[in-house]
Amino acid sequence: MKRRSSKALPVCGLALALVGAAAAADFPAPTVLFVAGAPGEAIYASNLVRQAALWSNACAQAGAGFVTVGLATNTAPDREVLRDTLAAQARNGPAPLWLVLAGHGSFDGQTARFNLRGPDLTPTDLAEWLAPFERPLVLVHAFSASAPFLPALAGTNRVILTATRSGHEVNYSRFGDHLAAVLADPAADLDRDGQTSLLEAFLAATARVAEFYKTEGRLATEHALIEDNGDGLGTPADWFRGVRAVKRPAAGALPDGARAHQIHLLPGAAERALSPEIRARRDALEREVFRLRENKAGRPEAEYYRDLEQVLLELAELLEGPAAGQ
Repeated sequence: MKRRSSKALPVCGLALALVGAAAAADFPAPTVLFVAGAPGEAIYASNLVRQAALWSNACAQAGAGFVTVGLATNTAPDREVLRDTLAAQARNGPAPLWLVLAGHGSFDGQTARFNLRGPDLTPTDLAEWLAPFERPLVLVHAFSASAPFLPALAGTNRVILTATRSGHEVNYSRFGDHLAAVLADPAADLDRDGQTSLLEAFLAATARVAEFYKTEGRLATEHALIEDNGDGLGTPADWFRGVRAVKRPAAGALPDGARAHQIHLLPGAAERALSPEIRARRDALEREVFRLRENKAGRPEAEYYRDLEQVLLELAELLEGPAAGQ
């Protein structure tokens, strides 16, 4: 075996550093738009300020943009400010736009509303304003009675979280408090890959919510959902084992979670080192593996393993390619 000269090591290390830095510079920085709803009582106002601070700190660590609505004094109603703020965001590109709605909601049996200072926000409003967006969207509805927003907004390239599974869960929701707290918590990294995905943050937050109600000896009045496959059905946290859903919302439907597990507000070093092209292809291949596994039943075994092997081999070659090239 030919021994590599020790003099070449610093040059190789410098090359690796330069390649990594270039890839990291290409990492698409997301934007988080945090909307604080009408607080009502003073205790809720301070809570919303705390949530905003946690999101702001996470964005600062991630190098992500951070914009708020509802915390400052405006001359226009918050609904108009939100509409105009969304209109000013880029419609396309690889960087996700995170929209976080935190506060209180209501439901009259027909229409759900997110309570703002001034006119409230409805699912119809938001669906109209988000229609032009083709970039990835992360829509976090961290308020009571938020479930009806999910089917109205579900679609391709969107991940949706709601604090409740029904519009009739109208009591104050604690989901947003805990979600904001786990964004930068290493303990939420279930698969120990050095970063917390949106799915992992959802699962950690719902676990903390459940623990709160258990500790307080109270009946849980909120049950969060996650939706990322566009069917508008959603999946509760207790259907997951680890980061994989083991139940389906309906016959023939795919479970949620695969896309959400590929989204990270604070990506790890290995994630940042990937080029945008490799990252996009890897994500597509991982979702294909997920689809094959979920549709395994009823297929000839040899055919299933042939297709799975083909995708896994391409995935392995893709991820080994950059290292081999270096």
